[in-house]
Amino acid sequence: MLRKRGMDLVTLTDHDSIGGAEELRRYKDFFVSEEVTCRMPSGTEVHVGVYDLTERQHCDISRRRNDLTRLLAYLSEQHLFFAVNHVFSGLTGRREADDFDYFADYFPAVEARNGQVLPGANQHAAVFARRQGKVQVAGSDAHALVSVGTTYTEVPGARDKDEFLAGLRAGYGRLGGESGSYWKLTRDIFLLCCEMMREDRWTILFAPLLALVPAGVAINYINDLGFVRRWGAAINALNLSNPSFVSPQQATLPVRQKQPA
Repeated sequence: MLRKRGMDLVTLTDHDSIGGAEELRRYKDFFVSEEVTCRMPSGTEVHVGVYDLTERQHCDISRRRNDLTRLLAYLSEQHLFFAVNHVFSGLTGRREADDFDYFADYFPAVEARNGQVLPGANQHAAVFARRQGKVQVAGSDAHALVSVGTTYTEVPGARDKDEFLAGLRAGYGRLGGESGSYWKLTRDIFLLCCEMMREDRWTILFAPLLALVPAGVAINYINDLGFVRRWGAAINALNLSNPSFVSPQQATLPVRQKQPA
């Protein structure tokens, strides 16, 4: 499926785990990555995408993820490429102004397009990355097969994983694909639940709860819209409806390998 969507290189970023990716490591066009849940000095949580890591590095990261200073030192020491994910979305809960200082000072890359969050959140992330001189990456954040590879990062001319990652570090990445939407997330949750019911038949007992999914997604997006407006205005101090706004495409460096996350 990913081949048909034009993907030449693939990675999987499970939450705080590489179990699902390990069995795919044997493929030459695949590399193991992880989305690490980290504790900020302010007490908030943030998701950090760490790319091309070993099992030993995963274990070391797991021991450090609640101490951001130690984690950042380790990632730098190991020369691992990493990015802060969906910074203008409320997916990980509350945010503090000091968090953005850490993002600006210590993170080499920013996820500027996420396939499940609001377009406004992605737009603000792209502006933040451009103003701070950060590398920009994109990922589908898919939890259902239908959304896998619909958002991706390209590095023109990269022929393998090493060239792809070197191109990312040098700022030659291009963002591709779509942002999230109400209908997309609602569809994915329905598909995920149906797959769960197919694999574990007893979970069919919860089928009536599916009727609550559209309302739950709507509430989530309304809350996230408020999060985007609050922190977008506070950090980027701009109005995305202004004609002078720089879009994510314009903000991306002019820097064809694709990498869904």
